[in-house]
Amino acid sequence: MTKLSVNINKIATIRNARGGVLPNVPLAAQRCEEFGADGITVHPRPDERHITYADVREIAQLVTTEFNIEGYPNSTFLDLVKEVKPHQVTLVPDAPDAITSNAGWDTVKHEAMLRDIISELKAHGIRTSIFVDTDLKHIEGAAKINTDRIELYTESYATAFISEKKEAAILPFIKAAKLAHNYGLGINAGHDLNLENLSYFAANIPSLDEVSIGHALISDALYLGLEETIKQYKSCLK
Repeated sequence: MTKLSVNINKIATIRNARGGVLPNVPLAAQRCEEFGADGITVHPRPDERHITYADVREIAQLVTTEFNIEGYPNSTFLDLVKEVKPHQVTLVPDAPDAITSNAGWDTVKHEAMLRDIISELKAHGIRTSIFVDTDLKHIEGAAKINTDRIELYTESYATAFISEKKEAAILPFIKAAKLAHNYGLGINAGHDLNLENLSYFAANIPSLDEVSIGHALISDALYLGLEETIKQYKSCLK
């Protein structure tokens, strides 16, 4: 069964809008695990506008499932993850001012840089994943740099799914996943996956190891409650 990692950035966004400690972000991570999440994802950015570096350090001491840290691999980020040693680091090519992740890596253009960073993280015992689109040359590039996994950037799938073109929307992801699987890469996915489109995606990507979902899941929790929401997302992955 595909694992569900809950991205708790949006909980930190609510806290930071008011200041103080409510909602309690580390407690939210623990509750997500108690309610069935297979892992916790955070994405600290340089301006710490949601998850802070202090949050990362605290959550790392509490997570009992799997801890995944996403981010652009600048020196500060790399120092943090080498200190914390999460189970997985997901490298994303975000600019510092990006509102959210909006592109995958060009693994051909950045081959040397990514290979060096991945080698460094592996030396610290950290599984690595890189955020990529469905361009097959970027999948091939991912295999060359010795990453453990890729994370498929699923915004295009989610957008097309709304237009009731789900068969066409999923096709590039099926091709990309098959190629990645043939290269021996693990496959994660994330971005705009939700209760409407997740089941179809997971059913058509049988080699899918993990999905990381934050914005939609936390939004649904406002209506359904966190425990029920995680239960429904997990049901989509069966």
